[in-house]
Amino acid sequence: MAQPSAQTVYAPWEDPDETPLIRFRNVTKRFGDFTAIDDLSLDIYEREFFALLGPSGCGKTTMMRMLAGFEAPTEGSIMLAGQNIAPIPPNKRAVNMMFQSYALFPHLSVWDNIAFGLRRENQPKDKIAARVEEMLRLTRLEKFARRKPHQISGGQRQRVALARSLAKAPKLLLLDEPLGALDKKLRQDTQFELMDIQENTGTTFVIVTHDQEEAMTVASRVAVMDEGRLIQVSTPDVLYETPVSVYVADFIGEVNIIEGRATPVPDAGEGRVDIDWAEGQPRLKGTTARAFDKGQKVHFAIRPEKITISAERPEDAANAVKGEVLDIAYLGNISTYHVKLPTGHVIKAQTANTRRIARRSFTWEDEVWLSWTATAGILLES
Repeated sequence: MAQPSAQTVYAPWEDPDETPLIRFRNVTKRFGDFTAIDDLSLDIYEREFFALLGPSGCGKTTMMRMLAGFEAPTEGSIMLAGQNIAPIPPNKRAVNMMFQSYALFPHLSVWDNIAFGLRRENQPKDKIAARVEEMLRLTRLEKFARRKPHQISGGQRQRVALARSLAKAPKLLLLDEPLGALDKKLRQDTQFELMDIQENTGTTFVIVTHDQEEAMTVASRVAVMDEGRLIQVSTPDVLYETPVSVYVADFIGEVNIIEGRATPVPDAGEGRVDIDWAEGQPRLKGTTARAFDKGQKVHFAIRPEKITISAERPEDAANAVKGEVLDIAYLGNISTYHVKLPTGHVIKAQTANTRRIARRSFTWEDEVWLSWTATAGILLES
């Protein structure tokens, strides 16, 4: 996650005296009978790298287009630096947008592509030259200044588009799936470059993506969206460790979700809840800060890396279930085991491959035990 150079933790959203750069207030956007954004309120702060994350059709691109000025809210208001931006045309806003296609001019050099917006503003030639050279240094493109877009790689074209977008020093830069055209390795490398550039410029970045790994890597905060609503807005670690719903838990990373009925156990410690989940199986033990009634339907969510896999039942394990290895995925740094329980549930457990050459402890059809602590999972209502 990108952090500023200051020693203090960058978390303006936790400071009640901090004024947001962007404010969505009760924004609704309709296209005919279809509601793309439904009564949405959101604050985004200066110098944030903010991610709008969700599946196709969730409304994240509509939010970005409203910020850019390509769409207007049906209801509600959008404020940028204290100003209602609804009546301001796109070319007059202190906002730039970087598209997935990059939209570079093929007949212009890298230098001229970056200078294009500055020239349209009739800025002095010496100021244009200084700003372009600054952007070339920032994006490490000095050696490619005289090349045309077709003469450089996809990652370099992405940096040209970024340099052009930043050249006019916008208050806000919008990035619409900016890395979607890159291969996985280049995309991962470019994510860190984006973070460095955002930190160095201090520009507020808002990125739209459906790639949860990308959002978790680059963003200071992430808004998880579904059907035009915000489901949860928080830092990546909070989204992963304490999702507020089954939807968020399932959307962010790998997770096992077991449905059952709650039985609070106040005598066993604060927040202790047992879960009846399958006939003939011992209750699962969990802890939660939420209040659950006896017999209330719950979903128990636990990440695969928090589950231990062993040949023997571990002593004193809060939770332990026996099953058979159904499938194994070797991913280099980790191995994921799919274990089928007698109940029909398939549970994923992960082990780190810490040794360079390691013999696999378990193989297909082995009987194994899965265990975890009472605090390892999270109880969710829906």
